Amino acid sequence: MRARLYERVRERGYDSLTAFADAHPAVPLYVLADELGKDDVAAVQVFSGLLGEAEQRRQVTRLVRDMFVRELAEDFSNGWPTVFDDKNRFEVAMALARWGSYTPETHKERVSQAGDALLSHPPPPGWRPLGPDDELLRTLLPDEEA
Repeated sequence: MRARLYERVRERGYDSLTAFADAHPAVPLYVLADELGKDDVAAVQVFSGLLGEAEQRRQVTRLVRDMFVRELAEDFSNGWPTVFDDKNRFEVAMALARWGSYTPETHKERVSQAGDALLSHPPPPGWRPLGPDDELLRTLLPDEEA
């Protein structure tokens, strides 16, 4: 399956799955998977390929931030909620939980702390990171792999 995934990425003009994902910022993984093969590519396969590339490039933290951007964009297309009532707090918590599910064990504790920080000190209403290099995200989850 991995060979087929990379063949489809190359067919679209990209030399890596990361380049393909970077060209589609803030797009949920399942949408990327559908673009690569609606009937035979799953989001978890895309994530697995992205994680493998991130490990090789020593950019796992950047991938983890990217997953947050994709999860937030899925539920909050207009950015961070302007009203942080119980309903929105629950939806943010669910997005954070999904983010955690796409986090390697090596980063789970840091992601949990970043999520706690976002809940206890919410970003400005409408905050919408467009990629993994967002300034606030880099503050919450700085690169360590250098």
